[in-house]
Amino acid sequence: MSALIDVILPVFIVLGFGYISVWSGYFSDALVDALMKFTQAFAIPCLLFLAISSLDLAQNFHAPLLFSYYAGAILCFFIGMIGTRLIFGRDWEDCVAIGFVGMFSNSVLLGLPITERAYGAGALEANFAIIALNAPVCYTFGITAMEIARNRGGSIGALPAKVFKAVFKNALIVAIGAGFFVNLTHLPIPAVMTDALSLVARAALPAALFGLGGVLVRYKPEGDMPTILFIVGVSLLVQPAITYTLAPIFQLSNAELRSAVITGAVAPGINAYVFADMYGRARRVAASAVLIGTGVTILTMWGWLAILP
Repeated sequence: MSALIDVILPVFIVLGFGYISVWSGYFSDALVDALMKFTQAFAIPCLLFLAISSLDLAQNFHAPLLFSYYAGAILCFFIGMIGTRLIFGRDWEDCVAIGFVGMFSNSVLLGLPITERAYGAGALEANFAIIALNAPVCYTFGITAMEIARNRGGSIGALPAKVFKAVFKNALIVAIGAGFFVNLTHLPIPAVMTDALSLVARAALPAALFGLGGVLVRYKPEGDMPTILFIVGVSLLVQPAITYTLAPIFQLSNAELRSAVITGAVAPGINAYVFADMYGRARRVAASAVLIGTGVTILTMWGWLAILP
């Protein structure tokens, strides 16, 4: 339990810095919006590009592992989206954004350190394989679903072009694609460029957390708490349960099972809010789910670690 607190407490502190800075007036809403723009359009893409361009694809990609994890993630997207529609009566665009919250786990800030603390640094290979595909799979899926929802009543023939344009104008997807291109072609990158990208990448996660803390000042959970608790439950309980159930069917090793379940069992990541903010839908739910889910992870993760081999 103390290890989990050591991992999660710094996340809350950085969020708190952002919240207090805006609440006190030291940072304006405009500054926070600019900071989030920097993280979404520049810093996080640099982080993803560097991670994927240097990943050992042949060693880390194992189809049963990825299917076990992403089957749970995608099913939870549909559970979150349809459940939000049927239970809370939200419009379809909101439902897609909330479903994305249930799908996108905080695989880097929480998944990596919890796995390392529980099982050692050598247990992270499967985590990295999941992380490499997390943004491209989830963003492509989420953007496609959102464009379908927004296209209701429009031309079906025009939909593929709209989806293609929305996917490939997203800086995160472009960075991921560029990373795979460099990795597969072994294209050399000058060391000075790698160093520059690394400097920006190191700012990505703390800046995004600080910005999210500032965003929470304007998106308080009043009125949306049942929806927030619903999608947090889907994220922390249903997603890892699906992966845990599929693991013996696909004969995952104990190391793969641990990485997949822990990654699925952590709170929604900052990209859950990034996606909602990108479309201007369900931002209050997404921001609050990241905060509340991160805190509740202390309790739910203790349970998952107890049942894992």
